[in-house]
Parts: sequence; structure tokens; C-alpha cells
Amino acid sequence: MISRDEIRATYDVIRPYIRRTPVVRLSLNDLDPDVTLKLEQLQCAGVFKTRGAFTNLLLRDVPPAGVVAASGGNHGVAVAYAAHRLGVPARIFVPTISAPAKVERIRQLGADLVVTGDRYADALAAAQEWERSSGAMSVHAFDQRETLLGQGTLALELAGQAADLDAGDLDTVLVPVGGGGLIGGIAAWFGGDTRVIGVEPDGAPTLTRARAAGGPADAPAEGVAADALAPRRVGELVFPITQAYVEDVVLVDDASILAAQRALWQSARIAAEPAASVGIAALLTGGYKPAPGEHVAVVISGANMAPAQLEDAR
Repeated sequence: MISRDEIRATYDVIRPYIRRTPVVRLSLNDLDPDVTLKLEQLQCAGVFKTRGAFTNLLLRDVPPAGVVAASGGNHGVAVAYAAHRLGVPARIFVPTISAPAKVERIRQLGADLVVTGDRYADALAAAQEWERSSGAMSVHAFDQRETLLGQGTLALELAGQAADLDAGDLDTVLVPVGGGGLIGGIAAWFGGDTRVIGVEPDGAPTLTRARAAGGPADAPAEGVAADALAPRRVGELVFPITQAYVEDVVLVDDASILAAQRALWQSARIAAEPAASVGIAALLTGGYKPAPGEHVAVVISGANMAPAQLEDAR
């Protein structure tokens, strides 16, 4: 487990390198009541994972060989960005399923990019081999204590921002789930004081499978959000946190994810990649139904995508 005090201390360290992303309160389409959106797609490098990347590079001793990371795309962008800012060598392994926009962004940031295998698990195996042979420091996308601490700083910000809104106490947060680093950090911060609900694509139900099995278990890795929310299984460090503090997990299908992405763009001109839209999908489809007067926040986790995807969302 990780504590609020540890997350606060982490925030003090990484704050000079990240953005305090804004929140907005609005209604999307026929969604009632209004919801609070944490606009983490405006984070440096376009994704929440920048928080965890900087935490790893600033709190751990980076060897001369630099860092290595495996990623479906967004974690690689975040690590490449943090390494570029701090002058650290980085090698990023991604699978062939990674979105071209994310792959190109990693290249632009100067990391040594290796595309290998069909899925995240293949890239992870290759990254682990490079770690052993090179002496580079591994920056895990979700199953690393420093990664969880960094992602928990999002909840620290959200808690303060939500309190400043004229919407009553924050009751519930809807969080996208892949490997679980984000929801693990957020759940650790709230510690059961605020309801935390995970939202997963039904083609990549990592936390759903883990909860059914009583521990991390293999899950399929399919669907429109597979480049961001489809590791083989949820993290070993993540799972006990979610068991303690995550109330439920909702599954949404590809059609509802894409409809939510369109709703964000058409109603509020919020550019979000499919993985970042799953919380809105849960609300629009009724997968999660707020009670009257319930103050719900949704994490919009990233926006690393090609401009053509916004054209498709019109």
C-alpha cells in the first residue's frame, strides 16, 4: 500500500515538471446531472503517465545506461518526455499495435524506439531482456511503487479542485483501467473516503478478470483502446489496492467508447483518445448510474492520437 503522505511528498518533487491540469463541470449530450471532468489529456506529453515517469526518474538512481520501458504507446511517450527533459538516455519498446501517432511522438522526443511483437506483453519481455543485458533501469508502466505514487498525485489535485466547485462533496470518481497504475494511485489517495469505480473496455477486462479470480489473471487484449488499456493482466502491486478501495468495475464496448469520444469533442471540444473516453461511455450507456445529487468526476486520461481521429469523431 501507499499513503497520502507519500503521495504528497511525491507531488512536491515532481510539481516543477508537470502541469496541474484543470477541471471543468459540464453536461454532455443528455447526460444529467453535470459531471466534473479532470482534463489530464492536457498534461505534459498528453497523458497522465507523465506523473509516474517523472517520479521514477527523480526518486530512483538512474544508471549511466539510462532507462528502459515497455509501452502500448502512452507510457513510452511519457518516459521519453521525462528522459528528454532530464537528459537521460531512454530505450522504449512498443508492440506493432501501438498507434502511429504515439510511435512518432516517442521518436520525436529522441528515445531509442524498438517496435516488436503484437501486444504489450511482447514488448515487455523484450524490455526486460534489454534491462538485463544493458543495466538500464526499468520504468514499469503500472506495476512499480514509484509509478503508483506519481499517478496518485492526480487524485491529490482532483480532491482540492473538486472542493472548490459549487457541486458539493466529491462522491465518485470514474477511472480508466488498463494495468491499473492510475486507478491504484487514485484509490490509494482516496482510501475509501470517495467511491472509486474502474471502467474497462469489454475487450480488455484486466481488473474484472482479476477480481473474479482473486488475483491478477490473463485477459484478452482487444478493441479500440487496445494500445492503451490492454496489458495481459493487472499489476501485482495494484491488485491489493483495488481490492481494498475500488468499489466496482464497469465494462463498456467499442461502440460506446467511440460514441463517448464523439460526445466529448462535439459537446465540449475536448480531444480525448478512445482509452480516455471510457468513463464517459459508462455514464452515457448507464453502465454507471449516479444517484440524484451525486457529485461524479471522470478522469479524461490522455489525447495522444492522430488529428484524423477527431475528424472521425465529428
